[in-house]
Amino acid sequence: MFHIVLYQPEIPPNTGNIIRLCANTGSDLHLIHPLGFYLNEARLRRAGLDYHEAARVQEHENFDVFLSRISPPRIFAFSTRAGASCFATEFRTGDAFLFGPETRGLPIDMLDRFPCERQLRIPMRPGNRSLNLSNAVAVVAYEAWRQCAFEGADRL
Repeated sequence: MFHIVLYQPEIPPNTGNIIRLCANTGSDLHLIHPLGFYLNEARLRRAGLDYHEAARVQEHENFDVFLSRISPPRIFAFSTRAGASCFATEFRTGDAFLFGPETRGLPIDMLDRFPCERQLRIPMRPGNRSLNLSNAVAVVAYEAWRQCAFEGADRL
């Protein structure tokens, strides 16, 4: 369905929640190193419950390795610094959604690799820093899946 790409994630329960989300939406999860945890960490496994076996998770030593292995047709980078809303964008099956680490977001040099129309934000109230990573991924994944008529869902 989609490619969820976590660039240097730091907090195990967030990644565990996203593993569960990917299993339920049919999305592939890509983890870009370095990770702030080990994949066998108890907090990650607990957050993902028994969905680890149902999710497709791949690790990549860096973002360029991800690009060479996967070559998604389009990549959208998510940042609070982006101008365009994810709700004003049309998504397609196969799109990749790139999210930065929890404590600092995507570095500027990483964000600058994408044209402005591929740099997206999730709307929120003024004065707030950001959403929790697993919540942000869920918002984007379900909006994109909704746009694709929930392709592959068992029922609507």
